[in-house]
Amino acid sequence: MLRPILAAVLAASLTAAPAFAAGDAPPPPRQKWSFSGPFGHYDRGQLQRGFKVFREVCATCHGLNLLAFRNLSALGYSEAQVKQIASEYKIQDGPNDQGEMFERPGRPADRFPPPATWKNEAQARMLYSGTVPPDMSVIAKARTYERGFPWFIFDMVTQYQEQGPDYLVALLTGYEDKPPAGVTLPGTLQYNKYFPGHGIAMPAPLSKDRVTYEDGTPQTTEQFAKDVTAFLMWAAEPHLETRKRLGFQVMVFLIIFAGLMYFTKKRVWESAH
Repeated sequence: MLRPILAAVLAASLTAAPAFAAGDAPPPPRQKWSFSGPFGHYDRGQLQRGFKVFREVCATCHGLNLLAFRNLSALGYSEAQVKQIASEYKIQDGPNDQGEMFERPGRPADRFPPPATWKNEAQARMLYSGTVPPDMSVIAKARTYERGFPWFIFDMVTQYQEQGPDYLVALLTGYEDKPPAGVTLPGTLQYNKYFPGHGIAMPAPLSKDRVTYEDGTPQTTEQFAKDVTAFLMWAAEPHLETRKRLGFQVMVFLIIFAGLMYFTKKRVWESAH
């Protein structure tokens, strides 16, 4: 009795798994990332550009509540630069001796404050067509898409783990001026071919020359999208490089250990044969 039920559940899951990727929206294009693969690492220059895009564009509506200013030292900023960046933000503190809350310049130990454009979720829903802009701290890991069977098997072999970043780049560059014929979006929703349902409350945030790069990197929408996504991936998984390095060391140890155990077994049982 149990076996037919499990078989039905498995069949339903395999059918439903790729619904978002293949049915509701096209699969996001695969991107090349410096942090992909077993030996991947973050490009500090790209992370700093992505942080610049986040500050000048995304931070207007989105928070980064789980990240502290001192964490920015991992992007290659000096201690003085981190202090300068922190001081440019206003942090609510208190109460003071009079029992009142007050604002002060940020310190490296402080976390990024919430956006200044909205004070609570009710106000955010009024401003943004009934939605609340999500916090971006772990957005690169939280927003992804299902590749379904049999692709997830190939992903285990190739160690493809960048569904989230690929989806974010596709989302940021997937806006179209008007929906295709026969598609009607309610209210002020924008058409985005990679967003589930295609109607998204956030207008296209990026455009050519929206942010100025000092290092000569092309100032295109696609480049902005990749840079800010790389930064958000770092924010979501700042210890990625350590994890991959440790994983490689463990694999080397296990291979050597397996070899030693094999030759030990042969030596111990040599007389028995």
